[in-house]
Amino acid sequence: MTQDAWRLPAMELAARFRSGALTPSEALRSVLDRIAAANAEVNAFATLDAAGAEKQAAAADARFAAGTPLGPLDGVAVSIKDNITVAGLRCAWGSELYLDYVPEQDETPVARLRAGGAVVLGKTNVSEFTLGRGNVDTKSFGTTRNPWNTALTPGASTGGGAAAVASGFGPVTLGTDGGGSIRRPASHCGLVGLKPSTGRVARRNGLPVILDDAEVIGPIARTVDDLATTLSIIQGPLDEDRLSIGVPGPHEEPPPRKLKILYVPRFLQYQVEEPVAASCAAAARKLAALGHDVTEGTMPVDLELFERNWPTITAAGLGWLLRGKEWRGRIGAIYEEMMEKAATLTAADYIEALNGFREVQAQFARAFRHCDVIVTPSAGALPWDATKFGPPHHRAFTGIVNAGGLPGMNVPCDPAPNGLPIGIQLIGGFGQDWLLVALARQYEAVHPWADRWPPI
Repeated sequence: MTQDAWRLPAMELAARFRSGALTPSEALRSVLDRIAAANAEVNAFATLDAAGAEKQAAAADARFAAGTPLGPLDGVAVSIKDNITVAGLRCAWGSELYLDYVPEQDETPVARLRAGGAVVLGKTNVSEFTLGRGNVDTKSFGTTRNPWNTALTPGASTGGGAAAVASGFGPVTLGTDGGGSIRRPASHCGLVGLKPSTGRVARRNGLPVILDDAEVIGPIARTVDDLATTLSIIQGPLDEDRLSIGVPGPHEEPPPRKLKILYVPRFLQYQVEEPVAASCAAAARKLAALGHDVTEGTMPVDLELFERNWPTITAAGLGWLLRGKEWRGRIGAIYEEMMEKAATLTAADYIEALNGFREVQAQFARAFRHCDVIVTPSAGALPWDATKFGPPHHRAFTGIVNAGGLPGMNVPCDPAPNGLPIGIQLIGGFGQDWLLVALARQYEAVHPWADRWPPI
């Protein structure tokens, strides 16, 4: 049983720690053995800190023995995306330019997890500068692969974290999402993943901000309970982060009843691959069967505003980050192209893009006067070759949610006929993160997925 502890969700591990049936060190040894056996196939980690994790687990052992655990995730192994700072561990951001960067402080959500006793395993692989095109494949760290089929991508840019949780390398990971980087990897790997509302999770002592308010930190997990517990620990205001002050709805909600749900199966001209379309349509019917009022329609927001302005935000952000640095020949070709675009942008272009996003936010606010939740596919494509960029339609559904500053959550639905995972995206109004969690928990109770494991 101890050998199979790597299969247990975080909440089950926590219960066993409290009862004395299992110690954090025993659970960690099971996870580290699993990593040793399977990580060569998926390449989930940029930096694995086994020695540090063992010290943290031993400290948790002592707390449980004394009856003084620090919190609900005390002793539970978690991984951290390699663009979120962890004190004393390299934070390379997937780039040769940051291979020597070792931060001295934890970013706020990591500090909150650590204060609660969570055991930090290490840093998971990311796309360079977390500006991926659907895969995690870098000069410095190689190719990260999907445990469901190692020829295929786990998605970007939290691909390493999603691959880790799906493979049993710890039940929870922290990722970032600037345009879909939590939700799409969670979809491709069969997990739940939440992009919180802007400001829900305070941020300080991290890497430079290059995507304005669009990028947030959130959890990926195997179960809704694990995700909810992680969110409850990392959320909350910090006076040094003004965005985190006054975000509404901080508490968990009861099971939702008779929600008005708008199901949007397609965006603009973008293709949705048939297995994805069929699975997501079935999920919409299952939501209706739970007693909700589900109608099908189109997205009540001007999607072209995002499509037109997002390239400006990303290029300008990267241009600002790399100003004055010797980057030529040291970054991926697509980022060199972005730097060329950045050189053509003006301050007026950037302000126009920011105002476009403000209009998106206003349109979403009007839309949520008439519905409670919007449901879409999380990704328009099934996973593809891990060494290739994704087709344009893979990312169609997620970026607009970042522009709106809204919570978005991937929930696994029926897999494709070939077994590959598929997910639906739940979108809520600003601050309605816990409504999405409650709806996902309600769905999970009737249509569970946690017993699905990849073949590795």
